Amino acid sequence: MSARRRIAGLAVASVLGALALFAVSAASAAVEVRKVVSRSGIVAWLVEDHSNPILSMSFGFRAGGSFDPAGKEGLAELTSILLDEGAGPMDALAFQKKLESLSIRLEFEVGRDQFHGSLRTLSRNRDAAFEMIGLALTRPRFDADAVERMRAGLLSGYLRDSRRPRYLARRAFWSSAFPDHPYGRPVSGTTKSLGAITRADLQRFVADNLTRDNLFVGVVGDVTPAQLEVLLDKAFGGLPAKRRARPVPAAAPKLEGGLVVKRFDTPQSVAMFGQPGLPRRHPDYYAAYVLNHILGGGGFTSRLYLQIREKRGLAYSVYSYLWPMRRTSLLLGAVATENARVAESVAIVRKEWTRIAEAGPTAEELAAARKYLTGSYPLRFSSSSRIADMLVGLQFEGLERDYFARRNGYIEKVTLADVRRVAKSLLKPDRLTFFIVGKPAGL
Repeated sequence: MSARRRIAGLAVASVLGALALFAVSAASAAVEVRKVVSRSGIVAWLVEDHSNPILSMSFGFRAGGSFDPAGKEGLAELTSILLDEGAGPMDALAFQKKLESLSIRLEFEVGRDQFHGSLRTLSRNRDAAFEMIGLALTRPRFDADAVERMRAGLLSGYLRDSRRPRYLARRAFWSSAFPDHPYGRPVSGTTKSLGAITRADLQRFVADNLTRDNLFVGVVGDVTPAQLEVLLDKAFGGLPAKRRARPVPAAAPKLEGGLVVKRFDTPQSVAMFGQPGLPRRHPDYYAAYVLNHILGGGGFTSRLYLQIREKRGLAYSVYSYLWPMRRTSLLLGAVATENARVAESVAIVRKEWTRIAEAGPTAEELAAARKYLTGSYPLRFSSSSRIADMLVGLQFEGLERDYFARRNGYIEKVTLADVRRVAKSLLKPDRLTFFIVGKPAGL
């Protein structure tokens, strides 16, 4: 994000900050999600709240960096930062000035699977805000000066990241785990690929991917269903009806165990580790989610944290997490420690992976994990923007509209037998692969 955009975002935040908290004094079960369909058939999930004059919207398309053509890596990323750099009759400066004058925050970002947009606006400006989205999505200018300015920003970021061990470890992981698949390509691009992107490429990406049949929308705040129906068509009614981009093929990660070390002159090595995971819709997903909390996802209480940070002081943080993507699934983790003790940290991760795979967690660990995961869940409902993001996430994963009310029940149903069974079937110590950047001793 450019410095100008960050400053503008802070200015908008100062106006909206006092109104941002969503009134979720009751449990998450009280959040009612309504389905709204516009005249042109655009579907949105809505949580109405009229306690504050603010509206937040999240929207997404299945169109992230994995849809970049080979040799044009960074196309989705460059597109995302150009959509609000001029649209329709307004050049970049005019577009940004209008957003700022109306206290509208409009942002776009991409991942490997998703092209995401977000909006926050005062209720009195919502018509103008949705019109601005419509212009950005359907009439982006891609002016030459804006393209070159944003391209230069991405190139600068790439050069900066290429000197950061964490970035290099991630790049080593993705390129090795998916060597012949779009997931293995850098979402932010490279010096060569960013230089190859043309204005025609940007226009084609928008036309092929940002379509009505590929759209997911979540809205939270001061708007009625009838009002939202009209607003949805203002923002998205002009999009092409059907997607033309080819789907990304399914991929099995090539994680067969062992170590990949990239030498880098730094006093501390960064290790990223991973193995295959579980799809989000897998019947054992919730058992795996609880299991990972115990293993490495539970912050100060996880086994990896207790063994590596608390008992030995090897690292400031160590963690693991499930990452069910659209076309693959992963179980990942990371740790950073001084070069002299990297081998020790790696050995402990392997040991804990094997120990819990063979014996599973204890009844006490399961009870503590279930208590934390269910008790902390309402904290996610801390702002209208976060809830809007969650609504889009549910739609991406094909989950039900009443998921907020049902989610804790899924966690509570996980038994000790479930977690131990999944630990044996999911965790594969022999396939746990480490990608290390630094000057590790003893490896």
